[in-house]
Amino acid sequence: MIKLQNISKKFGKLKALDDVSIHFSKGECIALIGPNGCGKTTMIKSILGMAVPDSGQILFNDKNISPDWKYRSQIGYMPQIGRYPDNMNIGQVISMMKDIRHSDQLQLDEELIHNFELSKMLNKRLSTLSGGTRQKVSAVLAFLFNPEVLILDEPTAGLDPVSSEILKEKINKEKQKGKLILITSHVLSELDDLITQVVFMQDGKLKFHNTIEELKQETGEQKLSKAIAKIMLKEATHE
Repeated sequence: MIKLQNISKKFGKLKALDDVSIHFSKGECIALIGPNGCGKTTMIKSILGMAVPDSGQILFNDKNISPDWKYRSQIGYMPQIGRYPDNMNIGQVISMMKDIRHSDQLQLDEELIHNFELSKMLNKRLSTLSGGTRQKVSAVLAFLFNPEVLILDEPTAGLDPVSSEILKEKINKEKQKGKLILITSHVLSELDDLITQVVFMQDGKLKFHNTIEELKQETGEQKLSKAIAKIMLKEATHE
């Protein structure tokens, strides 16, 4: 589905990605985790075409992404902080995105609009919205165009418990359809019921990429947060 082959990227003297090679497959829900500055955001931006690697290549369905950006229509992206025109209301933002994406040619997925009850708030201006409601708008736009790939950056941040569960149920539903889902989160407890694989990065390098089953077997822990902590403690003692 998506392959990164020997990707490196520098920002000045900072090596954000250091010869990273990894393969993400359909039907997987993968957690991208690591400390701040580890490289996961640069990886996401590189996949989205928002950052251009200094070396290596990225393949989407076995095609190099650099000559042809049309692949991005198959990706739904939910940023950690959604920024929208403050003078527009929710309905206008959704309609604008539909126009940009020529939605008359697409099969739309409006389930989250109904489940989040945003249909009752379409006339509310973005400038008046809470952070949690903005997060709901970002989620709606990520899923709206029924993409093959979903990249969700801290998706439950700012959501109330009920809305968080609605979003997690939606993520699981899309995973069952065979879509590839990449999630970044600092709240590892939110990921236990969602993910099938874990990618851990540090200092621009890929430290490990394991299935949840492998991680639990290696650490003897059932909770993701405890499993990760045990592995990192083990690595630290060997450095």
